[in-house]
Amino acid sequence: MTQARQHSIQVVAHRGASEDAPEHTLAAYKKAIEDGADALECDVRLTADGHLVCVHDRRVNRTSNGRGAVSALELADLATLDFGSWMENMDSEESPDWKDRSLTSVLTLERLLELVADTDRRIELAIETKHPTRWAGQVEERLLHMLARFGLDGSAPGGPSGRSPGGSPDPSRVRIMSFSARSLHRIADAAPQLPTVYLMQFVSPRLRDGRLPAGARIAGPGIRIVRNQPGYVERLHRAGHRVHVWTVNEPEDVELCANLGVEAIITNRPKQVLSQLGRLA
Repeated sequence: MTQARQHSIQVVAHRGASEDAPEHTLAAYKKAIEDGADALECDVRLTADGHLVCVHDRRVNRTSNGRGAVSALELADLATLDFGSWMENMDSEESPDWKDRSLTSVLTLERLLELVADTDRRIELAIETKHPTRWAGQVEERLLHMLARFGLDGSAPGGPSGRSPGGSPDPSRVRIMSFSARSLHRIADAAPQLPTVYLMQFVSPRLRDGRLPAGARIAGPGIRIVRNQPGYVERLHRAGHRVHVWTVNEPEDVELCANLGVEAIITNRPKQVLSQLGRLA
């Protein structure tokens, strides 16, 4: 792979630097920024009282010391939980920063946006809406309202502009991702200026030629698709779509993605990927 190609690939921290700190915590995102990630990836869900929080699973059982569905719990309930202690036994360091309780409580999208706003360099956001959900279109509605509050919905004149790593000409620092074509269609209708990424675990027959569902502008294939069907990336590019691949952790997969010319690599290991791409001193 050429050096120019290596440097043009955007490195996206999947749930933060989630191999080194508990996923979707302030600790993980601060680590990702410190490591030099170009963008941060997060999943958003609505609580019972209408707050957007960064939690991947439908239930909090795996990543916290609590139990229950995010959609059935209020923010105050979630705030009592510890989203970091489960990882303590997996960590080899004696006292990593993320053991600070303030860094491992439930993370609201608002707090993550504040972190990005306070960072002294451009950081992009890849926000995934989780579906199905009992809240239907409310997730997208609340998300767009929150982004507008921070001037990150791509509609404000004089907002961030220019070409970022990954080759994106979009003025917005935020893109919305989903496995749900319906969710992306809602976003495209309400905020056509925002880039949308259609995530895929497999390629349906009707999309094998490189087309994407209505409302989707960027392809988001999983690394298994790219490994098994490397020619699919070329078909997507030929159809005019950028390609953002998840979740790319192994060096051989990073090399494959770079050789295929993908525009973004979503990884749990942003520092290692940046190093492999020659972007760290």
